[in-house]
Amino acid sequence: MKLNILITKTNSMKTKIIDWALISFATLFISGCAAIFTGTKDNISFKSTPNGAVIYKDGIELCKTPCSIKMKRFVGNTNLEMKLDGYETRVFKMDKTINIVSVLNLGNLLGWAIDAATGAIMKYDKKEYNFELSKNKGVSSIQPEKIYIDTKKKTVDVYVTK
Repeated sequence: MKLNILITKTNSMKTKIIDWALISFATLFISGCAAIFTGTKDNISFKSTPNGAVIYKDGIELCKTPCSIKMKRFVGNTNLEMKLDGYETRVFKMDKTINIVSVLNLGNLLGWAIDAATGAIMKYDKKEYNFELSKNKGVSSIQPEKIYIDTKKKTVDVYVTK
């Protein structure tokens, strides 16, 4: 972004006020450059083999694979879980990198603060995550025919047929 401001040497108080107003406006205009130019969310795709795994963030369901969602950026770590019945749960950290557009703030502390607060100072490095899920070895593929729980004896009887 290029901004030309012509400051003339004059003793007029009115001219000095206008010059400072233009400089102040320019400073505020370029504040939070990354938030303005690149936004605060990234579109991320998730795939799994097999399909149908549920993606969770902080225990909240985001989507079922295959899916694509807009993820809000922020400075801290973003950890997600991928769960599918009969398969091992995958926990993964989303890769991030600095948003180079935020460098346009240069020495403007207000711009850096805005970009940091909105998360625009960072961006998600990968736009697609693809996982092959492993069968959970602790899960039986045999369906019980009957389950009997005796609370007095504190026993559980499971009946299966071959």
